[in-house]
Amino acid sequence: MSAHASPKTSRLSRPAIPILLAVLAVLVTALSSPAAASTAASRHTAKPTVVLVHGAFADASSWNKVVARLQGAGYPVIAPANPLRDLAGDAAYLSSIVSTIDGPVILVGHSYGGAVISNAAIGHPNVKALVFVAAFAPEEAESALDLTGKFPGSRLPTSLITRQYPLPGGGTGTDAYIDPAAFHAAFAADLPARDTALMAATQRPAALAALGSPSGPPAWKTIPSWYLVAGADQAIPPAAQRFMAERAGAHTSEVRDASHVIMISRADATTALITAAARTAG
Repeated sequence: MSAHASPKTSRLSRPAIPILLAVLAVLVTALSSPAAASTAASRHTAKPTVVLVHGAFADASSWNKVVARLQGAGYPVIAPANPLRDLAGDAAYLSSIVSTIDGPVILVGHSYGGAVISNAAIGHPNVKALVFVAAFAPEEAESALDLTGKFPGSRLPTSLITRQYPLPGGGTGTDAYIDPAAFHAAFAADLPARDTALMAATQRPAALAALGSPSGPPAWKTIPSWYLVAGADQAIPPAAQRFMAERAGAHTSEVRDASHVIMISRADATTALITAAARTAG
């Protein structure tokens, strides 16, 4: 029986070899296909996540036009709600969001949101750039209110109304709103009045405690920064913006006739500066 078994075994093994080689060839081809190569390459060319932080008297929807443009260009975008309660707490909240993001991050802040991103970026090596959009970029121990009063020209001090609110631990805090009658001129003079009437009605108030909170060590001292100056801003004087941009060593652009809400009225210019930061800092 062994004399017959050996030839039969030999005849079965010879055709199995080409079949095995063919299977291996298919696997190698699949792994080296353009689709597989593209997937591998995409891991190295993925764009940074852009995190957009609104300021006082606004909400995340103020970034809608910029979000649409960034998403159209392939950028992942997050526009979280800024609590607007106190600078340390607001920065801690944003820091917790950054902690959940894999890969490089570009932090973008408008108005008071600039102070938040500069504090929140500390301790996050994946934050590759800070972009200030008509925003506060405070030095350590400076507050938004300090910087607003440093240069003349802001309409905000005479345009605010306040309301009390209960604090969780007892006592009361004070929220600041822009008087709807002053909202257009002080905040968004280059937008149609019908739009600013809606914005005034839906504005998010900021606690005076947040606007008066001193900044911690600023991240702009160690992270590359970009700054977009709104040249006709009636909330943060343009002179204050230029001062902060120069102090931070920021790559600076200016739109001369733009109001404080430059990210709405000049969404293209705002997006261009963000993408420049993303490309350069990546």
